[in-house]
Amino acid sequence: MFNKILVPLDGSELAAKVLPKVVEMAKTFKSQVTLIHCCYTPAIGEASPGTIKAAAAGEAKWCSAFINKAAKDLKDQGVDVKAECVEGVPAREIIAYADKHNQDLICMATHGTGEVAWVLGSTAEKVVTHATVPVLLFRVIEFKPPLLKEIYFATPGVG
Repeated sequence: MFNKILVPLDGSELAAKVLPKVVEMAKTFKSQVTLIHCCYTPAIGEASPGTIKAAAAGEAKWCSAFINKAAKDLKDQGVDVKAECVEGVPAREIIAYADKHNQDLICMATHGTGEVAWVLGSTAEKVVTHATVPVLLFRVIEFKPPLLKEIYFATPGVG
């Protein structure tokens, strides 16, 4: 069903939370998994070309170490996995990679960033709305219920 699964990772713990489900899917469908990280170092302010170049080189070095470690972890679990670092705007590069490499599915995490996402748009939202292949989003927000004392003292007229 899904021979090739693309999994964008941004280096965050949140993004990596999709990996156990991806491993399960890959084993079920005997899929090849491609882990992808997009190196994106936008020019900020009046940074010199040397500073921008050094930042991009540092990002590329970090990407290689990070994505290869993640790939090794999946390989150790018996998954056929590739690792890729690409340069560019994440949503655009994820979509382009999926098209160019005939991916069957894109799996990624989302955390529902609230009102800001409606204004700015999240990478996940851009991928979902523009990808030409199915996208499976894993909502990985962690809900921490408030403590009773937080509710008690936050209620007007109480306490």
